[in-house]
Amino acid sequence: MTEASFVPGPLDRHAPLYVAGHRGLVGSAIWRRLEADGFDNLIGRSSSELDLRDREAVFEFFEQTKPRTVVLAAAKVGGILANNTYPVDFLSENMRIQVNVLDAALEHGVERLLFLGSSCIYPKLAPQPIKEEYLLTGHLEPTNDAYAIAKIAGILQIQAVRRQYGLPWISAMPTNLYGPGDNFSPQGSHVLPALIRRYDEARHTGLESVTNWGTGSPRREFLHVDDMASACLHLLENYDGPDQVNVGTGEDSTIKEIAQIVAEEVGYGGRIEWDTSKPDGTPRKLLDITKLRNSGWEPKIGLREGIASTISWYRQHVDLVRT
Repeated sequence: MTEASFVPGPLDRHAPLYVAGHRGLVGSAIWRRLEADGFDNLIGRSSSELDLRDREAVFEFFEQTKPRTVVLAAAKVGGILANNTYPVDFLSENMRIQVNVLDAALEHGVERLLFLGSSCIYPKLAPQPIKEEYLLTGHLEPTNDAYAIAKIAGILQIQAVRRQYGLPWISAMPTNLYGPGDNFSPQGSHVLPALIRRYDEARHTGLESVTNWGTGSPRREFLHVDDMASACLHLLENYDGPDQVNVGTGEDSTIKEIAQIVAEEVGYGGRIEWDTSKPDGTPRKLLDITKLRNSGWEPKIGLREGIASTISWYRQHVDLVRT
C-alpha cells in the first residue's frame, strides 16, 4: 500500500489522546502543554498501572481506551554510565515498549502517532550541525549504542507503517532536554541537572571550589522541555513525512559557558575548576533544525531563562526529585 494523502491540521481537542510516559520529563511537559491548549480527553497511565513491556496488557489498554492520537514518549532512559553498564536493559526494554505500543496502535487504528527518539541515533562523528539524512551513515557512540539502536528501530517501524498501511505517523528526535521533572541524581542525571545540583549544594555548604570533569570545551545544545512540548504539538498539527524531524534550538554553548551560567543563577561565588585528566566526550553535538523551522516553529525559551526556572523548580521540589 502506498502512503495515503494526509493534510495536517488542528487536532480534535475532545478526541481521546494517549501520552505514553506522561509522568516523565518529556511526557509530563507534553501533558501540560496539551491541557493548556484545551485538550480535555487526555489518557495517561503510570508504569505501575500499565507495564508497557507487557504486550497483552498494552493491547487490552488500547482496546479499552481507543485513543485517536498517540504520543510515544515512554522509554527507559539514563546517562552515559547507566547506558554503558546496562546495555541489555536499554535495548530490550525500549524495544518491547515501542513494539508493543506501535503494534497495538496499528491494531486499533490510531490515526495520528508521534514517536519520540533521541539525538544519539546519529553517528558519533557526524558532520555538524547534524542533518536528518545523516542517520545510518556511520558508527554510533559505543557507550549508548544499545539505546540508540532501539530508537532507530522505532523510526524504521514508523516508516514501515507509513509504507505498508499508509498511516500518517511521524517521528521527532530532540536534542539534550532539561527542565521541570528532570533527573537530578548523582548517578543517573545528565550534565545540566548534574551541574545544577552540584552548584546548589556547593552554595549551601560553602565550598570554596567546584571541580568539573574535562576541559569544559565540548559544545552542547540544550532545549527546554516546554519548548519540546510545543514542538510536538506543532509537528502533530503541521508536519507529515517519513523522515524523523530534529528538535532543538540550532545553537550550542561550551560546557564551561553552561557551568558559569548555572553557578551565577544558583548564586555560587566560589572557584570553578576543571579536571583535565577526565574525558571530554564528543567535541560537539548540534542538530540542524532547518526542517522544523521551515514548518513554522521556533524555540522561545532562552538558555539562561530556562536554567533559572529549572533551578527554581529544583529548589521547590528538592525533597521529591529523583536525587
